[in-house]
Amino acid sequence: MKKYFIAMLLTFACSILLHAQNTNVSGKVVDSETKEALAGATVKIVSSGKGVVTDLDGNFFLNVDGAQKLSIQYLGFDEQVVTVQPGTDIVVELVNSFQLEDVIIEATRAGENTPVTYNNVSKKEIEDQNYGQDLPFLLKWTPSLVTTSDAGAGVGYTGLRIRGSDATRINVTINGVPVNDSESHGVFWVNMPDLASSIDNIQIQRGVGTSTNGAAAFGATVSLQTDLPSKEASAEVNNSFGSFNTRKHTFIVNSGLINDKWAFQGRLSQIASDGYIDRARSDLQSYFLSGGYYGKNTVLKALVFGGKEVTYQSWNGTPEARLTNDQEGLEAVASNNGYSDEQRANLFNSGRTFNFYLYDNEVDNYNQDHYQLHLSQRLSENLTGNVSLHYTYGRGYFEQFRDGDDLADYNIDPIVIGGETITETDLIRRRWLDNDFYGLTYSLDLDLNEGSNILVGGAYNRYLGDHFGEVIWAQFAGDSNIRDRYYFSDATKSDFNIYTKANISLNDKINVFGDFQIRSIGYETKGDDNDGQLIDVDESYFFFNPKAGATFQINDNSSAYFSYSVANREPVRNDFVDNPKNEIPEHEVLNNIELGYRKVTSKYTLSANYYLMDYKNQLVLTGAVNDVGANVRENVADSYRTGIELQGSYNLANNLVLNANATFSRNKIGDFTETIIDFGPAFDQNIVITNDYEDTDIAFSPNVIAGGQLIYSPAKNINVAVLSKYVGKQFLDNTSNDNRAIDAYFVTDLRMDINFQSKVFKNINLGLLVNNIFSTEYVSNGYTFGYFGGQDFEVRENYFYPQAPANFLASLSLKF
Repeated sequence: MKKYFIAMLLTFACSILLHAQNTNVSGKVVDSETKEALAGATVKIVSSGKGVVTDLDGNFFLNVDGAQKLSIQYLGFDEQVVTVQPGTDIVVELVNSFQLEDVIIEATRAGENTPVTYNNVSKKEIEDQNYGQDLPFLLKWTPSLVTTSDAGAGVGYTGLRIRGSDATRINVTINGVPVNDSESHGVFWVNMPDLASSIDNIQIQRGVGTSTNGAAAFGATVSLQTDLPSKEASAEVNNSFGSFNTRKHTFIVNSGLINDKWAFQGRLSQIASDGYIDRARSDLQSYFLSGGYYGKNTVLKALVFGGKEVTYQSWNGTPEARLTNDQEGLEAVASNNGYSDEQRANLFNSGRTFNFYLYDNEVDNYNQDHYQLHLSQRLSENLTGNVSLHYTYGRGYFEQFRDGDDLADYNIDPIVIGGETITETDLIRRRWLDNDFYGLTYSLDLDLNEGSNILVGGAYNRYLGDHFGEVIWAQFAGDSNIRDRYYFSDATKSDFNIYTKANISLNDKINVFGDFQIRSIGYETKGDDNDGQLIDVDESYFFFNPKAGATFQINDNSSAYFSYSVANREPVRNDFVDNPKNEIPEHEVLNNIELGYRKVTSKYTLSANYYLMDYKNQLVLTGAVNDVGANVRENVADSYRTGIELQGSYNLANNLVLNANATFSRNKIGDFTETIIDFGPAFDQNIVITNDYEDTDIAFSPNVIAGGQLIYSPAKNINVAVLSKYVGKQFLDNTSNDNRAIDAYFVTDLRMDINFQSKVFKNINLGLLVNNIFSTEYVSNGYTFGYFGGQDFEVRENYFYPQAPANFLASLSLKF
């Protein structure tokens, strides 16, 4: 299957080079204000829906049969409809709908002359995939991106990796405001259910990218822009239903532009699913409210959005022995982990959908609210400024039943009953996180001349977080009281950065780019952790992150770029708490080279880029996880990721489009030392055993990732898409051991939708998404751990996250 897919990509590339095209209508699409070309604008024949996109210079070529109406659209601009005759050449000037709105995100985004590797995802592309699954699953067709779902069906706890880098290394912003958790650097999409329904567009930068706010970008940057105001009042109801009792209900209302200056929007969403994994249910609710003033020189916009999630925990994964139905292996899992009779029965009587947890309220319960206020002001014809204030309030817990825990672990004295001293008890505990995150971001953009600008921006953010645990029930509680805290630690983190970016056009062929960022971080946490381990961290970091490069316009349709970037990144909370060597972790350094080529024509697009990401002191995953499913990491001196990314689209026919991408990479660690504990024959010793490896693979870094979409439109308002994804083998740790690896997998989805109108509704959309249509048995994530109990007793256990077989989601959307 892998060879077939690669062959398909090579055939596709060759066909692009050999295909000739006929055109008899030509034109150019430009910005009405700046007169700059709009590359990637959509030009469609209204009657047939046939269309093309403009090239890098805004040019398009199109066959028409007699006089036709053309619809010309570009993100952020008003649609324009023109009538053309065969043989004509036209210039279409589009009016920017909300030009100042773009200033909110412009500071952290790449443009066509920025020498970094990126993809833009439009609102339509987001809507096409939005059946209720979390945002990572809506993006899984983009290059070098791999997704995973704890519950197996894309609802609940989900994650993504880009170029093998996990979520803690991917910077995420919403309207330029940082989203990554300050302590873990993770992004928990489950806290923002159905955010996709309020997103206008997304930009994914791979590698270091341009300077941004918040957590360091050590693998990629994901920049989200929320919905732009609608010019017309509207309301929309979206409902989805599908496998595993999954359902999504969304209601959206837009005021339209009031007096051409005011606009308001609201959304309410509910998503629920039983999940593919046993008991892995999700109950998710969210809201989104925005209102703004849109003047000629001023935009003032306020947003409030958030969500509440109650998700049954499924982060323990499924033992490998359960997936392979290895009875001897299952006996070993039960014995090595001290399973009770009930837990043993659960293990032996389940299948691929095994979930370790049995307590009916073993849930994660969390609320998160976001507040943003953005002011964009045109100060002069060439100078525009933006300042944003933000505040995020998060609070919640996960609840656990514990069987036979030591009373001493909960600061409860031994209990004497009838002369018997009791030191253990069954109990239910809640582990809390209560945090506040606030700050401001700002930018000042100066246009020098056509194609040149200088931008100064930055942010100051502060985080306050409390970690604590409570016992809410115990079989033997002694003199303790409900909700007594058995551990507590607080954390404070400040993050300041300032950057200057310059895009300078030397001539009509060469554009140079410079980007210099200073970042200062202070992190302090004190108290004790869940296991009674004292935490005392007080670290400060000062980083200088330079970036430089150039873009070369080869001809009207193609360009090339080169850039060199440096990024520095501080360790996160778990790197201090769970460090396997009990050392203070070092900060990481990344040197990133990007070399790329892009070509855009009316018939096809093609891009290719080479990347090298060379790390010093990279914190790599050991393969193990801690007691809440977070990955354990340790520093390695030298490591790198290097590869080639290919991407293209081709109009095979008027109603048939092929999109494809592929990544071929090497991801290596120079020297890696595996650390294993030997507990001794009586399990009362802690002897450290080490194994050394050279030139070994980085965990969770497949050497091949490929994706393809074949989109067929048999009629103007009907679309059918076949979507495929191939992910190569991934090692669970850094030893390149095939016995601790995720097998390669190839998965195909099918998507269909039809749009039509009625007297009551502006638009009716019926959609169907069938995931994994061939019911491929595959896993998308996992972890491993090992230990010795004396020289002759070695334990190695692998746990995986199996994904659902064929399943569907059907949707009905009504817009009026």
